[in-house]
Amino acid sequence: MARSEEKRVPPGIDQLKHIVVLMMENRSFDHMFGYLKKQDSRIDGLNGNETNPDTTGAPAPVTNTADYQAQLQPDPGHHFEDVKLQIFGDVPGGPAMQGFVKAYFQKQNDVAHSREIMYCFAPEKIPVLTTLGRKFLVFNRWFSSLPGPTVPNRAFAHFGTSFGHTDMDVFYLGTKYPTIYQRMLNAGRTAKIYYYDQPSGTIGMAFILKNQPQIFGTFSQFQADCKSGNLPDYSFIEPNYSDHDVAGGRALAADQHPDHNVLAGDQFIAAVYMSILNNEALWNSTLLLINYDEHGGMYDHVQPPACTPDEFQDPTTGFAFDRLGIRVPAVLVSPWIPEATVISDRTFDHASIPATVTKQFIGPYTDRSPRELAADTFLDFLTLPSPRQDYIAFQSGGGLFGGLPPKPGHTVVPMREPPANAAQPDRKISQLLFDQVVSMHRVEMTLPADQQTHIDITQIVTEAQASDYIGKVMARLVP
Repeated sequence: MARSEEKRVPPGIDQLKHIVVLMMENRSFDHMFGYLKKQDSRIDGLNGNETNPDTTGAPAPVTNTADYQAQLQPDPGHHFEDVKLQIFGDVPGGPAMQGFVKAYFQKQNDVAHSREIMYCFAPEKIPVLTTLGRKFLVFNRWFSSLPGPTVPNRAFAHFGTSFGHTDMDVFYLGTKYPTIYQRMLNAGRTAKIYYYDQPSGTIGMAFILKNQPQIFGTFSQFQADCKSGNLPDYSFIEPNYSDHDVAGGRALAADQHPDHNVLAGDQFIAAVYMSILNNEALWNSTLLLINYDEHGGMYDHVQPPACTPDEFQDPTTGFAFDRLGIRVPAVLVSPWIPEATVISDRTFDHASIPATVTKQFIGPYTDRSPRELAADTFLDFLTLPSPRQDYIAFQSGGGLFGGLPPKPGHTVVPMREPPANAAQPDRKISQLLFDQVVSMHRVEMTLPADQQTHIDITQIVTEAQASDYIGKVMARLVP
């Protein structure tokens, strides 16, 4: 092929130097984005007449009355058997996606409360996430990688597989394929996992932190790296997973996992976005993906599709990883993306993350799972001939989030503030936080005895106690 006939790389991809992924916790597509369909019919959300039967047989309708906090207690089920019931119901061969209310009933045996799993957010209640979706790109078909909980789904983002596990165990990870971070380092590239702070820790990655602390940094370091322009080629950001005390006050959990306040997560999304936006050179060379690890037991109307089987099979459930998990919100942000893009004709899951990073920064690489090798990538949505010049900012109090004053021509979107009593460090820990404590303890037990905390984790029952323990272990893992 003559040089003039060679396929040209779109400018947005040619200029792309950084990919940033922010992965939040436990919200379904319909729960967060379902009512956006009223603003744009291209979004595969809710018509408003969707229902699920409760245990009496009465239909429980979707509503836009989701609350920021205290509604989804106890935590909805989202382990493999829970999700199986949510998708397929309790009647063999019956209609799909009709088991959410019945699954939630099992948590408390309260019919009225079980119907609240159908409650979804009005778009104006979560202005940061929905604004970024409408101003940039929404994926209609981004699914969690398997019908199960946090750790194996996040493993697909880190490894392209969960090595045949659907549970919350972390010590199976890394038995065959290297992480995307190790691949990047081996290829002479840069990569980092940014966790919020030591008392919040990192989900499922503490065993890697022990062996490769150089690929980890705190969120404050991420913000400093954005300001200086020294962001790695690839960054994965973890939100704050716990309400805990910090110097001068309290850190509010921002992961949006029930029962943490959803507005704190909306503000954290803004903090990540604005950190990139406020460095113009970085903004024009960065692709930001905001998504969720899994649906957290919350209603979605789209049945997960079949997918390329993984080479692994879960020995406990027999699951062959030949079907994706339930849909989650996913937003792609870049000045090279046309406004109000909606992607409906392609399917993505978390294996698309290492697949995309590998494609952009490493090139051909065969030592990957079948699921990752088959996963679609999301580089080709940077289609504009030049970066957009609009500036979409979020306002907190009297100025833009991040301390900058508004300027003429800015699109300024006010954020909603969490209430003063949103932080509840004395609340009972969630299953996720308990599993994080257990995984931290297992890593701690591999340290020499004189480096261990000798804390009895069976006595950890509150979020404050969990945060204190996680912080102490993290301090031993980080040089």
